[in-house]
Amino acid sequence: MALLAVVVFFGLYRVDAGYGKFYSRKWGPSLDNRLGWMLMEAPVFIAMLLLWLSSTRRQDPVRVVFVLLFELHYFHRSFIFPLQIRGRSRMPVSIILMGVLFNTLNAFMQGGWIFYLSPADAYPLSWLTRLPFVAGTLLFLTGMIVNIRSDRTIRHLRRPGDTAHYLPTEGMFRYVTSANYFGEFVEWVGFAILTWSWSGAVFALWTFANLAPRAARIYDLYCQEFPDELDSRKLHRIIPFIY
Repeated sequence: MALLAVVVFFGLYRVDAGYGKFYSRKWGPSLDNRLGWMLMEAPVFIAMLLLWLSSTRRQDPVRVVFVLLFELHYFHRSFIFPLQIRGRSRMPVSIILMGVLFNTLNAFMQGGWIFYLSPADAYPLSWLTRLPFVAGTLLFLTGMIVNIRSDRTIRHLRRPGDTAHYLPTEGMFRYVTSANYFGEFVEWVGFAILTWSWSGAVFALWTFANLAPRAARIYDLYCQEFPDELDSRKLHRIIPFIY
């Protein structure tokens, strides 16, 4: 999975994933964007839930906290975020299927470690007061807040009927052009730390490999539309002050 993330990272600098700003009919048949997001994100929520309920460790308090944080993100992503999408955009079925494949594999990677592969004594109750858990949870929740608020900022850039393009300027958009992606990356770095696991670290790597090239492409679009403003504000792509 880690090696594949590297391949995806370089591949996405050459090929735009055809959804959202970069939707293209060349990716084949498509569905309504709201339905597409639900179909793409819900499998990971369901798979993790089944892994949890099927495990003999399902009542372990620390592991329950891990899975609740994970499911909190994906409940929002599967059932709340899609309903908030404005407009009539489309999502290719091919993108949806690739998303379902990765999300399902990731559920087995995270849930497999938490509930089946990690040593039975890896997460004693005292783990909830240790630095990795406390720091990781703070990062996770901070990233989730940034992600949700940034998505809301993007949704409200236009008034109904308006088709003009605008450069977001609120919140973390003061530092990067893809603040929503920054928030999501911070979330999964936090999850890797709070679980202190290789599975979490690989997911954080995957998140960056998937989002950084897209953030770079969005930055290039903004450079074409708002060159003076980007230059004066010294905005970066996805990591404030770095990239």
